[in-house]
Amino acid sequence: MGLWELFILALGLSMDAFAVSICKGLGLGKIKAKHMCLAGAWFGGFQALMPLLGYYLGRFFAEIITAYDHWVAFFLLAFIGGKMIWDALDGGEEDVDAAMDVKTMFLLAVATSIDALAVGVTFAFLEVDILPAVLFIGATTFVCSAVGVKVGSVFGARYQKKAELAGGGALVLIGLKLLLEGLGLI
Repeated sequence: MGLWELFILALGLSMDAFAVSICKGLGLGKIKAKHMCLAGAWFGGFQALMPLLGYYLGRFFAEIITAYDHWVAFFLLAFIGGKMIWDALDGGEEDVDAAMDVKTMFLLAVATSIDALAVGVTFAFLEVDILPAVLFIGATTFVCSAVGVKVGSVFGARYQKKAELAGGGALVLIGLKLLLEGLGLI
């Protein structure tokens, strides 16, 4: 696998994390560099870790992983998105720290990187130098996620409640899209 193909793959894998990062930025409003780095670290770290794990799991678990990845991603994204919608409609003020807490970020990082686990399984059957590949995927996702938080915050500062609703809806729709793709319906 060449560098160009790896870049396209890394960019494709990072798009879910980018979309979720935009949603995070929408909810945060005014952000700091630490918010961008935190999102980048969580999403980039998991986008690097999952293909590495998939690589070592190899062919034996490929059918099990691909058979359920869409369900896991759907439930995690629907839960987080539903919570965002609930919080926006509830009318209470959301604490910025709570929006980026460990539990939430862990669930989002897992949900957005499950497809990378399956990619890692395919790496086991290709001639891929795994360590540089996963580092490249992680770095690409880090950058996309950090930029996503900034993009979301610029938009969300003007339209916070509507942005939270849109962000939550986007997460639910991403989860639904992954589910429908996994079921072969789209």
